[in-house]
Amino acid sequence: MGAQGHAHDMDRRRFLGYVLAAPVLTAAARLGADLAAPEQAAAAVPSLPGPAEILNLNDMLTVAALPTAGLIGVQLHPDGTASFALPRAEVGQGITTSSAMLIAEELDLPLDRIRVTLADARPELLFNQLTGGSNTTISTYLPIRVAAATARGRLLAAAAAAFGEPVTALTTRLGVVTSAAGRTATYAELAVAAASRTTLQVAVELKPARDFAVIGTPRNRIDARAAVTGRKQYAMDLQVPGALPAMICRPPTINGTVRSVANLAAVRAMPGITDVAVVSTGVAVRGRTFGQCIDAVRALQVAWGPGTAEGASDATVREELRRAELPLVVPPLPILTKAVDVRFTFPFAGNSALETNCAIADVRADRAEVWGSLKSPIVAQEQIALRLGLPVSAVQVHVVDGGGSFGRKLFSDAALEAAEVSKAMGKPVKLMWHRADDVRQGRTHPMSTSRVRATHSLGQVLSYEQRHTSVATDFGHGLGEVITATAAQLPVGGLAFSETIFVLTQETPYNFGVVTQLLSEVDKGFNTGSMRNIYSPNVRCAQELVVDRIAADMGKDPYRFRRDFLKDARARAVLDKAAELGQWGRAMPAGTAQGIALHPEYHSVAAVLVEIDCRPQTTGRTIPNAVTGPRVTKAVCAVDVGLAVNPRGLEAQMMGGIMDGIALALTSSLHLKDGAFLEASWDNYFYTRQWNTPAELEVFVMPPTTGEPGGAGELAVASAMAAVACAYRRATGTMPTTFPINHDAPLAFEPKPTVPPVPASPTDGLDRAY
Repeated sequence: MGAQGHAHDMDRRRFLGYVLAAPVLTAAARLGADLAAPEQAAAAVPSLPGPAEILNLNDMLTVAALPTAGLIGVQLHPDGTASFALPRAEVGQGITTSSAMLIAEELDLPLDRIRVTLADARPELLFNQLTGGSNTTISTYLPIRVAAATARGRLLAAAAAAFGEPVTALTTRLGVVTSAAGRTATYAELAVAAASRTTLQVAVELKPARDFAVIGTPRNRIDARAAVTGRKQYAMDLQVPGALPAMICRPPTINGTVRSVANLAAVRAMPGITDVAVVSTGVAVRGRTFGQCIDAVRALQVAWGPGTAEGASDATVREELRRAELPLVVPPLPILTKAVDVRFTFPFAGNSALETNCAIADVRADRAEVWGSLKSPIVAQEQIALRLGLPVSAVQVHVVDGGGSFGRKLFSDAALEAAEVSKAMGKPVKLMWHRADDVRQGRTHPMSTSRVRATHSLGQVLSYEQRHTSVATDFGHGLGEVITATAAQLPVGGLAFSETIFVLTQETPYNFGVVTQLLSEVDKGFNTGSMRNIYSPNVRCAQELVVDRIAADMGKDPYRFRRDFLKDARARAVLDKAAELGQWGRAMPAGTAQGIALHPEYHSVAAVLVEIDCRPQTTGRTIPNAVTGPRVTKAVCAVDVGLAVNPRGLEAQMMGGIMDGIALALTSSLHLKDGAFLEASWDNYFYTRQWNTPAELEVFVMPPTTGEPGGAGELAVASAMAAVACAYRRATGTMPTTFPINHDAPLAFEPKPTVPPVPASPTDGLDRAY
C-alpha cells in the first residue's frame, strides 16, 4: 500500500474505546495489531527483505503493549483540565509534549489545559511501561488518541442530553461544546455528567488527518519554561522527609569487592557523617551534604578484592573479539569478482547522561518507597522487592523526570543501590553517583568489531556479509517486566536475546544481492547497556564506509551509487533532499570533503550530509583541556518519520543525534587498562564540544508520508556517524577502521587516581568541577 493509501486508510479507521467507571470522566482505548510488510523496489540483483524490514524491534514492542493499552486513560476534571499519566519516562526527548498534543487534538482542548505526568511503576501494564527503541510515540499514538476521542464523545453525549439536541448538531472547540442553536457548555461543566458509574464500551472515530490542527504543527515543549527557570523537579530536587545525601566508595577496578575497611569508626566521626555501611557495590556513606559525603568517600581505607575484568585492556578484549568472530561464507573470486574485505573496531564508549545516576529510597521493615528516573520501572520494582525480601505490592516506585538517558536509565542501578543502602542504614537516603563512578563503574556501550566482505562485478553488488562481534550487551531490563528480564540474563538466553535484538534492528537499505548480518558476543564481566541506537551506529558506519569503497571501485559518485541501489522510495527521497540542501558535489579545498550516509530504522529514515575540515591548521589547533582534531563544519539532515507529531521536537532529536554521531566518529571513547577505565569525568571524556560543533546545521522534516509516526529518538546517530566517517575518508584519502579516529592517539588528559575513587571537591568554585 502506498503512503497516500495508507494515510486514507487511517482516516477511515474506527476503534473501540472504554469509558471507565469513575467519579469524573475517564476514557481509555481498546486496540488490535495491524502490521504489514514493506514494499520492495526492483533492482538488477535484488536482496530479500531482512527480518527487520518485515517485523522490527519497534513493531514487537508495539504489539507487546497492545493487550494493556486499555489500562492507560485520559481523565477530564471538574476544572476543565485533562490529565494523563504517561507510562513512559521523560528524559529530555519531549514525549510529555507530544503526548499532550495528541490529547489536545482529539479532545479539542488547548494544550495548556492538559497535564501530563509520569506514571508510577504499574506491574499490570506488563510490556507497556518500557521506554526504549524509539517506541513511545509509536506505541502510544493510537491509545492516547482513542482515549481522548472517547472522552470527547462522552462530553458531546452529556451536552446533547443537557441541551435536548442531537449529538450531530454539536461541535467542540477549545474546551467548549456549542450547539447549532447557539447554546454552550464548557468541559468543566460537563465533566461529572459525562462520567459513568460502570465501565462502558463505545465506538469511536478518530479525527481525520485533513482536520489536524495540533498534530504535525511545531510546538515548544510544555516543560521548557520550568526547565530553564529551575522549577522542573528531578530526583535530587525532591524533598523526602529524612532523606539525606549518600554516596558510595567504589573499587578501583570494574566490579571489585570489599574485603575489609580499616577506619569505619573514624569515618563515622567525620563532620556531618551520620552513617557508614558496607553494601554489595562498595562502602556507603550518609551525611548532611554531598560535599561531606565526598570527603568521607575519599577518607575510607578499603582493602578491595578483584573485579570481573582484572587485567583486561583494549588490546586483550580486541583479541578475544577476533577469536569469537563468526566466519564469512562467500569466498572472494579474484578472476570473476572484486571484493572489499575490511574489519572495523569500536572501543568502549561512555553511556553517562548529563544527570548522573541518582535515586531516593525510604525502606522500612514492611515497605519501601523509591524515586528515580527509570525507563523500566516494573523491572526496578520487582528487583528492589527481591533484594529487600519484600512482596512487590509493598514496594512503591515513583518515576521522576530525568536529565538525559541515552539508554542508561533502562537500568535501575542507582535505585537498587539506594534501596540497599537505606535498608542497611535504616534511614531514608538521597543517593547520588559521582561522575567518576558513572564513567568507571557505570554502564558502557560495549567494545565491538565488524568484519565486512562485499563482492561486486560488472557494476552490481553480488553479496554483502557483516559479522559483528561484541562484548555482551546487558539486556537485563528485558522488555520491561521480570520474565524477559530474567530470560535475557540466563547463560543460554543471553546471546539468543541479543541476537534477536540485533536481527530486529539491523537492516541493509541497499539491493546488494545475498545479504547476511550476524552477531556474536563475548562476556568479559563488563557493565554494559544499550546506548542510543544499540548496535546501529557501529554497524551502519562500517556498512556506509564499505558502500563508499565499492562506489570508488566502480568509479561512481557515492551519492549516485547509493541512490541507484536503494530499495525504498522514501529512502531515496531523504537522500535526494540531503544532497540538495547540502549542495552535494560542490568544489571544496584540499583537506576538506563532504560525506553522505543514510539510515533506516523503525519505519523511519534519515540521511545526513556533512562537511569536514581535516587541514593541519584545523586539526592542530590548540584549545585548553580539549581534544580538537578534524572539525565537522556543516551538517544537513533530511528525516522522514512518516508523520511527525511535533516537527520542532523532531528537529531537536535530530540535532542531538548528529552531535552523538560526530562524537562517536571523532572523539569519544573509553580507554581500558588493567581492568579499569582511565576516563573519570566529562573533562576527559570528549563528547562533541562547542569547538567541534558544526557552524552550519540544518534539519529538514519531510512532509508526512504515512498516517502514523515512526521511530525518531535514535535515528540520526548512525547516519551522522557514518557520514562523518565517509567525509574523513574522502578528505584524507584513508579509510578509518577504528572509531573514534583519535582513540589510539596519546591520551589528551592525565588519568585521575582510582584510589581514592573520586577527586576532591573544588574549593573556590572557579576551577572546573568534576
